[in-house]
Amino acid sequence: MNQLIQNLMGMGGMTDQVIATDFLISAKAGVRNYAVAITETGTPELKAALREQLNTAIATHEKITNYMISRGFYHPHELSEQLQVDLTVSETALKLAQK
Repeated sequence: MNQLIQNLMGMGGMTDQVIATDFLISAKAGVRNYAVAITETGTPELKAALREQLNTAIATHEKITNYMISRGFYHPHELSEQLQVDLTVSETALKLAQK
């Protein structure tokens, strides 16, 4: 997104983080859904196909996680740092809601 538009909307550089977080949440949901589907299917061929999709979803989740960690958006091993990130995001969201 154009930096001027981001600043006008009050988001600054937050849009990459918001998009990445949404993508990560979706990837997590995909992993869960594939795992459930594997346990519910009856044919070995379909189970194999779903396992391939599950492995792809897990790899995608890992890529998104690594991207977010490298950008400082996500700190899965440092709770205090992640709390600061989450508080900043929450404050930004509250400010946007007040506009």
